[in-house]
Amino acid sequence: MIDRATIDKIIDASDITEVIGDFVSLKKRGVNYLACCPFHNEKTPSFSVSAAKGIYKCFGCGKAGNAVSFVMEHEHLTYVEALKYLGKKYGIEIKEKELTAEEIQAGTKRESLMIVSAYAQDYFSKTLWEHPDGKNIALSYFRERGFSDKTIKKFQLGYCLDSRSAFSNTAIKDGYKKEYLVGVGLSIEREEDLFDRFYGRVLFPIHSISGRVIAFGARTLKQDKNIAKYLNSPESEIYIKSNVLYGIYFAKQAIVRSQKCYLVEGYTDVISMHQAGVENVVASSGTSLTTEQIRLIKRFAPNVTVLYDSDAAGIKASLRGIDMLLEEGLNVKVALFPEGDDPDSFARKHSASELEAFLADAEEDFISFKTKLLAKEAQNDPIQRANLISDVVRSISMIPDTITRTVYVKECSRLMEMEEELLSGEVAKLRKKRLYEGTKDPRAYPTPLSPEDGGEPLTTTPLPSFVSNIYSEASEKELLHFILKYGDRPLFLDAENNKLSVAEYIIAELRNDELELQNLQYRKIFDEYAQVLQLPAEDRSKHFINHPDQGIMDVAINVLSDNYQISIKKYIESEEPEDTKLRRVVPYTIAAYKSNITKQASVALSEQLNEAQKRNDSEQMSLLVERLRTLQAIRNTFAKDLCRLTT
Repeated sequence: MIDRATIDKIIDASDITEVIGDFVSLKKRGVNYLACCPFHNEKTPSFSVSAAKGIYKCFGCGKAGNAVSFVMEHEHLTYVEALKYLGKKYGIEIKEKELTAEEIQAGTKRESLMIVSAYAQDYFSKTLWEHPDGKNIALSYFRERGFSDKTIKKFQLGYCLDSRSAFSNTAIKDGYKKEYLVGVGLSIEREEDLFDRFYGRVLFPIHSISGRVIAFGARTLKQDKNIAKYLNSPESEIYIKSNVLYGIYFAKQAIVRSQKCYLVEGYTDVISMHQAGVENVVASSGTSLTTEQIRLIKRFAPNVTVLYDSDAAGIKASLRGIDMLLEEGLNVKVALFPEGDDPDSFARKHSASELEAFLADAEEDFISFKTKLLAKEAQNDPIQRANLISDVVRSISMIPDTITRTVYVKECSRLMEMEEELLSGEVAKLRKKRLYEGTKDPRAYPTPLSPEDGGEPLTTTPLPSFVSNIYSEASEKELLHFILKYGDRPLFLDAENNKLSVAEYIIAELRNDELELQNLQYRKIFDEYAQVLQLPAEDRSKHFINHPDQGIMDVAINVLSDNYQISIKKYIESEEPEDTKLRRVVPYTIAAYKSNITKQASVALSEQLNEAQKRNDSEQMSLLVERLRTLQAIRNTFAKDLCRLTT
């Protein structure tokens, strides 16, 4: 890893106008610089760069960040790659911290493994094209599969001779060390003899996101059922299976252009679809989908379509992958190929236009797909049907975005013929359980500081459990403003007579009511802030402004920018001491947030009551009236608190 001091040095040295000026023509406008945004098409400049603050912000598309994030976004680089780019630009030597002799040796070993892998790929490719067995056996196989010579060369496919040690012996003869051949999994050592792991197999090189060969997948051409059909490289220092997607190097530009990624299972699925003209496709290589793989996709696009063949058992086994995609905030669709086909066979039998038309036609949202799939088993069995509903509801509860969750609850309600409110309540229960599972009781009701300090704490009435999934972005943003800007300021005393900071107070108040910020990026900052509480205040802000997650960085810069105005600005600008103001304004903001939530909940309940009256549903009407009374009592309490806090 690059040490923190070097990162700070790079960030401090990076002149944002110079960095962006390498790619965009900037014009001075007052204290800032303006340009047409490089991230979306526009005729009137709305892309503003502040040299003093070291940040950029597009008021058209909303993208914002610092020098590092600009390079990441514009050049599609990782955080570390962007730092290295800027380090090179400003002549800063990057040492991935003070390396010990062991660490230097490990770095050398890693590069040696990369070199050996590149050598192996070249050897296997030459064997395919130049050796008689390669041409007659392996090249014929690939061509019979329908792969063109151009495609075979693009994916650097190869062949390992059906001789136990041909590759290993040649590699040793060419000067490559045994320890690296074994370390990367190309050779197997037995009693000091080396044997080829992949002998008699065709090879599919696995590339890193930057295009370097890090591993191999190998398929046998023999019909012997005792031999594994596919054999992969073991994990090594350069190949961690859970972090890699097959084809990502070849697909990343197409994924960015289309803003969609097709996810398939195997190597040949990827290759056939590429050859058919659909290049935004990657494979999990037959392994269970991992969080790291999903986040790799999310770097390039927010939309994923999972492609399945018609094997119902295989689909059921992989449904967990869909839940994981949903949990990471991706928009998920599913497409099922006709019986007897998979992505590989279908792509080989159809033209590019036919394949694209089929994919557009066949994809459906995951709720409809999962419901149809599981409903076949449930049929008229009430227990199976209940399990089906629970399964679908659990998937919906994984979705981090409130609006998307609400849309899917409505769709599920329609498909399952269930009350929307009931499903929504179950989703809320699952989310709360997951959010607070394993955490300590967060209740920390504060008491006033000494009278001369002024201020009075607010212990709000708990919100009823039927209030959930209410969105109040403006209020959430104000809470975030106080956390990021004033988070370390002392506010009240906790039960042990310790001072409670602004951030700790806000976190405790929200958790007391099991409230969850509905804006995904706000919630990420809220959850992560607790992890950086030990840092000095200015370092906490810096942590979020220079965050490797572009979305978090955008929000932090926007909230901390001078242009951001909070609705209670007049109280912040009053002449009383700042700490005193905060002890009044922060509780006010909490109360306003909860008041806003109850107001919206009341409106929703009133609409439901009107519908119940039209249906003459007396039981539902009675329930809704009781809930409205409960909310009105709580709203009256909030009204008194808000009045008290502003006088």
